[in-house]
Amino acid sequence: MFVEAQITINGSRAAVWAVITDIENAAEIISGIEKVEVLEKPANGLVGLQWRETRMLFGKPAAVEKWITDAAENEFFKTKAEDGGFVFLTTNSISESSGGITLTSSHDSIPQGFVAKLQSMPMVLFKGMVKKALLQDLNDIMFAVEQK
Repeated sequence: MFVEAQITINGSRAAVWAVITDIENAAEIISGIEKVEVLEKPANGLVGLQWRETRMLFGKPAAVEKWITDAAENEFFKTKAEDGGFVFLTTNSISESSGGITLTSSHDSIPQGFVAKLQSMPMVLFKGMVKKALLQDLNDIMFAVEQK
């Protein structure tokens, strides 16, 4: 299941980048995140950063380990997570538009194996809910950037 959302932010690329890459403090910025525990920090840059992120899903805390697989400063970063027979790929990218800076976040849930493919069928019903949560994350980021 692929979901994408974007928002225009009044700020600079550097300001947006600073907020979206502040993984350690993401729980203070993004209302949907309950807790972040950094597991591994690279010597430099973002690639290799690994953390456990806890969110509330269906009224219960759900934690997943994520890591950054690719990044270009002030442009994009990609994360990967694996859980329950699925691979979750996320890309956060920054571009310039006439109204400001556009932050786009895309999420792809890829089932691994037959059982996960069967489990993924009803996920289509939750696509709207996932997009709504994604837009809330983006709005929280926008608020953080524009308040600085």
